[in-house]
Amino acid sequence: MDAFYGAEQRALQDEFNSRQKADLAEAVVVKSVIDERARTFIESRSFFFLATVDGDGEPTVSHKGGRRGFVRVIDETTLVFPSYDGNGMYLSLGNIEGNPRIGMLFVDLDEPRRLRVHATAELLRDPEWLREDPDADLVVRATVSRIFANCGRYVGQGPG
Repeated sequence: MDAFYGAEQRALQDEFNSRQKADLAEAVVVKSVIDERARTFIESRSFFFLATVDGDGEPTVSHKGGRRGFVRVIDETTLVFPSYDGNGMYLSLGNIEGNPRIGMLFVDLDEPRRLRVHATAELLRDPEWLREDPDADLVVRATVSRIFANCGRYVGQGPG
């Protein structure tokens, strides 16, 4: 696994005197596997935000939603979720075809909690996967590289 912090993050941590705090956060919260607590949280959500990047490096974030539990944890490093037709633009899925690295942000607006997932994704077209959800166009399988709790301090409210 690559270093969690790059030169740009380190420079800002040094500027704001937070390197020690950042190192502690990384050591405590950043994992490479989905534990039971994360699994329960992920599978209880009815939406998440998906970040992808296109071939020109242009980022996009999209809302992905479904019934509670539409994102399933297959094993300690694998998630799957259905993709529905939406507006037919296929921005996120097209981006995955070109660059499979994704970010996922799961949020609980009632209990201030967030969970970030970094993963490598692939699109599954096999009828075996699509049988689980007949409304899905495709299924996305995400292999987790990092998973970590994200500060819920300002979930649902601003800083002031």
